[in-house]
Amino acid sequence: MSGNPIELSIALAENERTRPLLEGSVVAEGIRLRPSRLHPSEMFWRQLRYSDFDVSEMSLSSLIIAVSRGDTRWAALPVYTFRKFYHTAILVRAGSGIRAPADLRGKRVGVPEYQQTSVIWCRGILEHEFGIRADEMEWFMERGADRSHGASTGFAAPPRIRLSFIPPSTNIGRMMVEGELDAVFHYLKERNLVDRSTIDLASDPRVTTLFENPAAEAARYYRKTGIYPINHCVVVRRAVLERHPWVVLNLYAAFLAAKAEARRRMLDSLQHYLAPGLLGEQARSGLESDPMAYGLRATRPVIETLIEYVHEQGLSARRVGLEELFAASTLDL
Repeated sequence: MSGNPIELSIALAENERTRPLLEGSVVAEGIRLRPSRLHPSEMFWRQLRYSDFDVSEMSLSSLIIAVSRGDTRWAALPVYTFRKFYHTAILVRAGSGIRAPADLRGKRVGVPEYQQTSVIWCRGILEHEFGIRADEMEWFMERGADRSHGASTGFAAPPRIRLSFIPPSTNIGRMMVEGELDAVFHYLKERNLVDRSTIDLASDPRVTTLFENPAAEAARYYRKTGIYPINHCVVVRRAVLERHPWVVLNLYAAFLAAKAEARRRMLDSLQHYLAPGLLGEQARSGLESDPMAYGLRATRPVIETLIEYVHEQGLSARRVGLEELFAASTLDL
């Protein structure tokens, strides 16, 4: 490592764990980061199509698919900037007759992109937990080839999947309220260069969630499987690592420090509830755990489950190995 820091461009979506890096309160030793705040949809499209940034968040499913097809531009760090129980956020149209997962059979489902991680998690959980297969639904995808992540990874609809592209004149939100779709897996209304929907379906009385109590379903699934689905990882351009291999662990340490800073802020805020006993012992015990853990040792079963889902859903011809995805120096973290 030379005495002068190297300069790297980095793209992140802002949340409490990335904000310290974006604002500069946490720095990576030996590295001067030039940050861009971007919506994930746009960020992933720009990275997969144009390789705009040296470091960025990345759709974990798109990375798996790209690597399975020989794309070696990126090495992942076991840093997971976003996790969510996306199947609990599936939206259904009132009047569609959908009251339980089984009712999705034969229905019209809108997705921003068929291969995106959140949608893969939804399909995998529906199949393995409720017996609902992807080929039992009809799929409608909002992103066209000019803005899709799949256009850069060779996406084609898997066998037996009925998939149509939504015309540019409309979008998922409009089709839902006009009765042309019955359900949505992962609805995006935030403005960015990729997604088109703008209607606030969450506050529309014509739309509700598939699960009456999403929090209870998330807790049930987590208790049963121990899986907190991972959506995004962080990638570094391999060309950078060939010149500066030390960047991997320096960046990893910086992301850990940023997460620790976010945790300290959270615990400081919660002290006002803990001190007077407003949060019980179960809450105190839960706060000692780390559901957002980084590193492969803590998350290997989650990553391997997603790799399996990508393969069994026909999006990769083979199961990708962890050593193909992650930088070699992170495999034992």
